[in-house]
Amino acid sequence: MSLAEDILAPDTRTGQIKLHGPEGFEGMRVAGRLAAECLDMLTPYVKPGVVTSELDRLAREFTLDHGALPACLFYRGYSNTLCISPNHVVCHGIPGERTLREGDIANIDVTVIVDGWHGDHSRMYAIGEVAPRARRLIDVTYEGLERGLAAVKPGARLGDIGYAIQSYVEAQRCGVVRDFCGHGLGRVFHDAPNILHFGRPGTGPELRPGMFFTIEPMVNLGKPQVKLLADGWTAVTRDKSLSAQCEHSIGVTATGYEVFTLSPAGLFRPN
Repeated sequence: MSLAEDILAPDTRTGQIKLHGPEGFEGMRVAGRLAAECLDMLTPYVKPGVVTSELDRLAREFTLDHGALPACLFYRGYSNTLCISPNHVVCHGIPGERTLREGDIANIDVTVIVDGWHGDHSRMYAIGEVAPRARRLIDVTYEGLERGLAAVKPGARLGDIGYAIQSYVEAQRCGVVRDFCGHGLGRVFHDAPNILHFGRPGTGPELRPGMFFTIEPMVNLGKPQVKLLADGWTAVTRDKSLSAQCEHSIGVTATGYEVFTLSPAGLFRPN
């Protein structure tokens, strides 16, 4: 069992790939936009000296004030709204008393529920001036996501997405994390199919209009191996190298794809 399978409870997955119609697309647009607006709202607060629990409080209040629910709060015992993963934390970092410092990089991940639909979104933040190698890692990760998105169209295969990401990232001498993946979503938080960020072209289930899922590559500056800390959530790089991640929720359309989590303020990529 992979770390991803262990963390995603079996009773949250239906095992079947759902196809959604216009109502689903409209619901996901609303949920995805709110998730993106939440991370836009946080942007001016993500700076040297901020305590990660304060960012979590701001996100929780924003979500509730907009009539939505934080999907991660109490999910399988998780007690926060956000996952905040700085530096060598790959994913699922728990907000707490840690202070972000000049030169850190951090992924912030949020999922909101609006009228039963899940908007799942994450992006990177550069805290102050960051080292060139950290900036390069972020750039590679975002380009990997773009290449994965470009592979999405009806008739393509899930392996095409993974191959597009892996072939680019590894050519940049970075590592693609294997232990965690994207996932189907909609009215269910984590659903079929798994979206691997590595793979072989022409393999896996066929993409069909109406499929909803996330693409969320995790890229390490070093080797791809990770380990899970004793808290049962936080995953870190085994070699202590930096890690970056970015995520969009998307739907497959008749001609390609629609991104539900575009930043209204144009803040998806860090400056």
